[in-house]
Amino acid sequence: MSIESLAAERPDFAAIAAWIPKGASVLDLGCGDGSLLRYLKETRSVRGYGVEISDMDIVSCIANGVNVIQNDLDSGLSDFEDNTFDFVILSQTLQATRHTEVLIKEMLRVGSVGIVSFPNFGYWKSRMNVMLGNMPVSRELPYQWYDTPNVHLCTLNDFERFCRKYCVDISARSVMTGGREVGLLPNLLGSTAVYRFQRGV
Repeated sequence: MSIESLAAERPDFAAIAAWIPKGASVLDLGCGDGSLLRYLKETRSVRGYGVEISDMDIVSCIANGVNVIQNDLDSGLSDFEDNTFDFVILSQTLQATRHTEVLIKEMLRVGSVGIVSFPNFGYWKSRMNVMLGNMPVSRELPYQWYDTPNVHLCTLNDFERFCRKYCVDISARSVMTGGREVGLLPNLLGSTAVYRFQRGV
């Protein structure tokens, strides 16, 4: 898939790339087939690694020219020393992690800056589905209730409260729907959120 196609399919990639200076070191957690790291290598000349548990995705990472380590995120990041990377990214994986607090802390231990992107469960279409008695199924949440890997769905408000509670400083936020930035009522009108954050004091 071309870089242009990747950007069209995953608009959060461009938002993430906009925050990363050229040549930065990056760790991509739950990197899937390595598409984000490939995108960042080609657009920002980053150096780094992906972490992934799926055998099939490991093979895809190698095909994409991405350095990848096989590991379960829920077991932690003990393989990495403090301050090893400039950026640690968790793209569309936050909602599938079981130990969110521990993982966010670990991200900020091994990296200077963390970036997460996730589907906003507060998006109006998701709310409407729940009001009608159904779990949402959408481009951002493509799974049925019985086969979803998602265990911790959240809204923008939920994530920001989480950051305040655990002394995580949010330095930037991008909220979008269909690749377009949402400024008005983002927790209601935004389908995808991207946050940049660092250790609080």
